[in-house]
Amino acid sequence: MTFSTHRRKLFSAALAATLSLSLAAPALAKDTVKVGFIGPLSGGVSNMGLGGRNSAALAVALRNQDPNAKYEYELEALDDECKPNVGVQVATKLATNRKVVGAVTHYCSAVAMGTVDIYHKFNLPMIVWAAVLPDITYGNDYTEIHRVNGTMINQNETAADFMTGQGYKTWAIIHDTTDYGKGHNKYFSQFLTEKGGEILGTFGVTSDQQDFTAELTKIKELNPDVVYFGGLTPIAVRIRQQMDKLGIEAQFQGVSGIKSDAYFAGLSGDLAEGTVTFLEGAPAAKLPGGEFFLAEYEKANFGEDYEAYGPFSFAAMSLLLDAIEEVGPDRKAVNAYLADVKEHDSITGPITFDEHGQNTVALITKYVAQDGKWVVWEDSEYADGTRKLTGK
Repeated sequence: MTFSTHRRKLFSAALAATLSLSLAAPALAKDTVKVGFIGPLSGGVSNMGLGGRNSAALAVALRNQDPNAKYEYELEALDDECKPNVGVQVATKLATNRKVVGAVTHYCSAVAMGTVDIYHKFNLPMIVWAAVLPDITYGNDYTEIHRVNGTMINQNETAADFMTGQGYKTWAIIHDTTDYGKGHNKYFSQFLTEKGGEILGTFGVTSDQQDFTAELTKIKELNPDVVYFGGLTPIAVRIRQQMDKLGIEAQFQGVSGIKSDAYFAGLSGDLAEGTVTFLEGAPAAKLPGGEFFLAEYEKANFGEDYEAYGPFSFAAMSLLLDAIEEVGPDRKAVNAYLADVKEHDSITGPITFDEHGQNTVALITKYVAQDGKWVVWEDSEYADGTRKLTGK
């Protein structure tokens, strides 16, 4: 039985029971359990944080509709602004509040790296819903740290294999100088070299940089087949605009950090068209529980899209609530439960944590920008030859 079928039956039964109970004697009040969410709810990547928050809130709302749930859940959502110093502040606020039993946290890897020590210090179970830097899980032995999405290692291996398979030979790499950007540069450079690609130049830029004339002028002289960018959407938009002004005609390649609707909002159709990027997991509609998730998200009438990592946020919060239902609202007990998660049913597919708390997500999906939206490569007109990438 698929997740979608199972959950549809479960929630249909729950709603029917709710209607039945409403006609009977009032039910005993349930104890309230508080859980947390942290993501960038403001700033340049706020669309991703809002989509993640909404998805976590949806998981909480659906659980609260279930009359068989042991507890009533209350979500506290905090804004880390995608800034490590702010992330430390809000993570500390959650972790020191003993009423908070667990949390689903972080889109930005640099923020997650700055907060893992806090979760460990206060024994707060956390599940990363989007940040992809491997060291978040693999750089420590903290039992409190878990992650449902994959890492940039698999993402960049797939990217190097795909792009060299398209016949590209030479690259210029631009990356932001956060841990996130440096990590993407490290792994893509490694896999690209192994695949026979040649890196003509590597350029680090700050996360708030506005003018890339100096870097792009050098890149134009190098004349690479591809410009690879390791960073988030706001910088990607500026780089792509300035590439056009300088007449750089290389193929533009990004990482998962640019796969958002904001990329198209920031660029004209011609500039966005043909950009390629890579993301762990399948598109929402193709996930095991994707149909269920999309239907429930639409019914909730959120003002923002769920974005690329919304399904992972939903899966992470659902897993956290499952743990609390099973072992009670106790941090140590929840941590012990999560340590043994194997083949746990979720909308994104079975969740299995390794000894580092990392989910074993093997699938990486290739996307191309086509007509103002991200299209799975295999479903695109680029794959069937109707359209061609730059230089092809």
